Amino acid sequence: MTPPTEPSGPLRVLLCDDNDMLRAALAEVVGAQPDLALAGSAANADEAIRLATAQRPHVVVLDVRFPGGGPYTAEQILRAVPGVRILAFSAYGDQGPRTEMAAVGVAGYLVKGITNARLLAEVRALGAEALKETPSVAEGGADA
Repeated sequence: MTPPTEPSGPLRVLLCDDNDMLRAALAEVVGAQPDLALAGSAANADEAIRLATAQRPHVVVLDVRFPGGGPYTAEQILRAVPGVRILAFSAYGDQGPRTEMAAVGVAGYLVKGITNARLLAEVRALGAEALKETPSVAEGGADA
């Protein structure tokens, strides 16, 4: 049987950045999309891990230099929510942070300052990957 490629509801997106204004702006952008739903907004690692575990997002947008550690946060979320895709979002485009985040299983990397359209396209692409790999997560189940 082929797993579903469309969620039964909007793709759930968790936003993780210590910049309150950026989180609010991203929340507005995500919230304006009919196919996306804001699963939460976190300012530090503990909050991000707690929200990810409770809300089971399809995609997490995660600041690389996140309080508590971007790579640490990514590892913990990936353990807690099988099939979730993490999109690293950074002010730095150099190879060091990209390599570090990729090593812990982060699926994508974008440099801050890109257009909203580019960010949304990446969120949707990663969400589609999450749905293909783990339909039970996509449907909100915890049995993945």
